[in-house]
Amino acid sequence: MTIATPIEQPGRAKRFKAASAAAHERVDNGVMAAAPFASKANYERFLRFQYRLLRRVEPLYADAGLQPLLPELAGRSRLDALEQDFADLGLAPPAVAFGPRLPIAEALGWLYVVEGSNMGAAFLAKEATKLGFSDAFGARHLAGHPEGRGLHWRRFTAALDAVELTPDEDVRAAQAAADAFAHVEALIREELA
Repeated sequence: MTIATPIEQPGRAKRFKAASAAAHERVDNGVMAAAPFASKANYERFLRFQYRLLRRVEPLYADAGLQPLLPELAGRSRLDALEQDFADLGLAPPAVAFGPRLPIAEALGWLYVVEGSNMGAAFLAKEATKLGFSDAFGARHLAGHPEGRGLHWRRFTAALDAVELTPDEDVRAAQAAADAFAHVEALIREELA
């Protein structure tokens, strides 16, 4: 007699990662092709790119409905640090409206993409030092969490995986992650190409 063992499905974060691997690679390649740390002018374009993305998602970090689902969410926002980076360089941020509030499922997809970008920011922060920038001047928004990027990311993905969604909401969350990557690719074309 054979006893069937249920196959455990991967968590939401792992499913998002698998589904977005090609888009993630295009984003990484697009950012690095722009050589954001080759000159101050390139870095300024990179800051505009970052600002447009972070302004788009800022309302999600303040969304009262998401706070109990994603602990520490409000403190994860990097927009204030990015605005300080603009001030450090004597620049004005671009005039960009905040993005819309989103239903929970869609918000999770967008937050997955933006929070994931913080993991890659470790490399970017190191590159920013070539221009004399650091987590204390000019590259504050690239700074890692005091407890470490890895732990901070694992806490986020654990909370993301734990949110109870209907099958339809889960599909919408995955589509929102794809939409977020498409938005980032559009920003790369507009600001960095």
